[in-house]
Amino acid sequence: MISRRGVLLAAGLTLLPSRAVAAPSIVKPLPATDFILHGTNAETRWEALRDTGSLTPVSKFFVRNHTSTPLLDASSWRLRVSGSGVSRPLSLSLRDLRALPSTSVEAVIECAGNGRSFFTSQQGQSVSGTPWKLGAVGNARWRGVSLGLLLRRAGLRSSAVDVLPSGLDAEYVTGGVNLGHVRRPLPVGKALDDVLVAYEMNGAELPVDHGFPARLVVPGWGGIASIKWLGSLEVSSSVLHSPWDTDYYRLLGPSYPASGTLVTTQVAKSAFELEWDASVPAGRRVLTGRSWSPDGVRRVEVSTDGRTWRRATPVSRGAWTRWQVPWLATPGAHVLRVRADGQPDESPYNTQGVSVRGGGEAPGHGALVTRRNSSSSASTEPAATV
Repeated sequence: MISRRGVLLAAGLTLLPSRAVAAPSIVKPLPATDFILHGTNAETRWEALRDTGSLTPVSKFFVRNHTSTPLLDASSWRLRVSGSGVSRPLSLSLRDLRALPSTSVEAVIECAGNGRSFFTSQQGQSVSGTPWKLGAVGNARWRGVSLGLLLRRAGLRSSAVDVLPSGLDAEYVTGGVNLGHVRRPLPVGKALDDVLVAYEMNGAELPVDHGFPARLVVPGWGGIASIKWLGSLEVSSSVLHSPWDTDYYRLLGPSYPASGTLVTTQVAKSAFELEWDASVPAGRRVLTGRSWSPDGVRRVEVSTDGRTWRRATPVSRGAWTRWQVPWLATPGAHVLRVRADGQPDESPYNTQGVSVRGGGEAPGHGALVTRRNSSSSASTEPAATV
């Protein structure tokens, strides 16, 4: 049996004790059939998830990197828990972490900017950041140790208010300014609730692109909270900040206060398991897709004519809901739409294009999901033709 270390060395990559910048931006294969590339990031194609079940295979799981995937040596890796908010600082090896009582959770990880491109393509508004469509999301079963358990073992003080997790990927430099390691504070209340320090994903060792040796999983919150390649947890009796909560991942725009509103929980979205500008044969079809929300999904409705809505049938429930609905596809262009639990028709503009309140292919109009299923006719918004 060849070890992970053996595989990496055989591939000509070097393991470093803390952080490594010698790795390619993303290590795993990124076939064009499964991913759309955005610089250091890889977006999952929704048609690639058809027939994959509720859990997103690691091979098809999106990747959000600020820099490059680091290759960390598990034997020398340590997770340090310290700060004014604890009385017994910890330094844990991966072996130590695995020896603690474990728990597992099925949770969606989604970039806070998922759907960002539709502010421009659907609403004609300029935003900054990676132009995701709807593929910056995935669902997995994670196993690890409750963050609350670690904090209590470290002697969590009653005065503690914030936990600042920091990653071990390369320091992030933008505009000539070094912002340091990716990090973002969590309130102690959330940290004690349902946050996991995960070392397994879908029943196997955490892959390098997804945070090996350990990462945070923060259910229901934007993906920036689920710090990968976790190296330290600073627990503080005073409020903590980083550029990832003061400058980035804030709602800034005419509908928000001048200082912006901090992005925490995600919002409901939906997507069809269809490719963009796809073509499908006319006749009786079954449309499939998925909807997700931090509060769970109770009702999914689909429109194939732009006027009437039909309730979709759930196929499976979990961290997200898989659903299907029959469709008699007639020749021509069609706009397909889906909404979960009364999603709003519009997403308020914000300059960073985060917290898009919608699904499918018109998340700029929160309740809409559109797909073009042929190129036989033009449309001002994505449609379906057969």
